[in-house]
Amino acid sequence: MAYHVLLFADPGIDDSFAIIYALMNPDIDLVGIVSGYGNTPREKSVKNTAYLLSLAGRAEIPIISGAAGPLSGEPVQYYPEIHGPEGLGPIKPPDTLQNVKVHDFTKILEIVNEYAGRLIIVNIGRLTELALVFIVFGDNALKDVTAFYIMGGAFLVPGNISAEAEANFFSDPIAAKIVMEKAYNVFLYPLNITNKAIITSEVINYLGENSPTPFRPLLKPAFDYYFKAYQKNIPGLQGAPLHDVVPLMAITNPELFKYIPKRVRVEEFGNSKGKSIADFRPKPAEEPPETLDFIGMEADFQKFVSNFMEIFLQGNFEKK
Repeated sequence: MAYHVLLFADPGIDDSFAIIYALMNPDIDLVGIVSGYGNTPREKSVKNTAYLLSLAGRAEIPIISGAAGPLSGEPVQYYPEIHGPEGLGPIKPPDTLQNVKVHDFTKILEIVNEYAGRLIIVNIGRLTELALVFIVFGDNALKDVTAFYIMGGAFLVPGNISAEAEANFFSDPIAAKIVMEKAYNVFLYPLNITNKAIITSEVINYLGENSPTPFRPLLKPAFDYYFKAYQKNIPGLQGAPLHDVVPLMAITNPELFKYIPKRVRVEEFGNSKGKSIADFRPKPAEEPPETLDFIGMEADFQKFVSNFMEIFLQGNFEKK
C-alpha cells in the first residue's frame, strides 16, 4: 500500500525534482499539491506544478492555490539566479497549458478528511500555507494527519539565506514558528543533512539519456542551471544538493535516516529571524514528550543517490 501524501511546494528546480520523484515512486500516492510563492511567484508555481502533472498524465491530482506572500506582509524576494525566470531553469512551460483547474484552500480539509488517519503532509517550501491551515481552521484541523515531513531549519551550522537561517524558515519565520509549535509527529530535515544530498552531473547525464519518462528532456537543462548557481555560491562543490527530495525519500526509506528528538523553536524577528533553535546541551532542559520533534541529523547519502537513480529510471505514473 502506497503512502498518501499531500505536498506543499513552490517549484523551483529542487521542488520540481521532488515532485517528479513523488510521481514516479510506486510507494507514494500523491493526493494533492499546494503551490504557493517561494522560489517563484504563486502564479508561476501553480503553472509549473500543472506542467509537471500534465507531462506525467496525472491531471487528476488536485492543485491547490497557496499563499502569495508571507504572514508578515513583507515583500517577497525571488531567486531567478538559482531557479531561472520561470522556476525551471531555462525551461518555460508551454503557453498551450490552459484551463488548469486550481482549487481553493478548503480543498486541503477535504483531502485531510478523505484520508483521515492515512495521510502524511510533506512541506518542502515556505510554511505559510501550513500555518494558515492552523490559523483559519483551528489547532485541531489537522488532527487526523499521521505525520508532518518538513524541509527546513539549520542547527549549529550556517544558514543558506542568512548567517543562521535556512530559506524556508527565514522567508516566513512567523509561519515556521506556528507550524513547529502546533504540528505534531514532525520529522524535520534541516540543512545539516539536505546540504549533503548531493546529486552530480554524471548522475543527471545518465538519467537524461536513460530515464524512460516524459521528464527526461527536462532533467539535464534544469539541473545544469541549478548546478551552475551552486558552483558560484560554493566553489568546488561536486554536485548540487536536492534538498526537497530528502523528506519524500525518508517516507519510503526510513532506514536511511537517523533522528534526534528535540523541541524546535523558531526566532521570528531581528538579525536572527528564521533561526531554528533546539537544546543540544549534554543535559538539555526537559520538555513534554508530545512537544518533541524528530530532527534528521544523519543519513546514508550513497543509498540516497542509489534510490534517486532507481526511482528516476522507473517511470511508473499509474495512480496508486
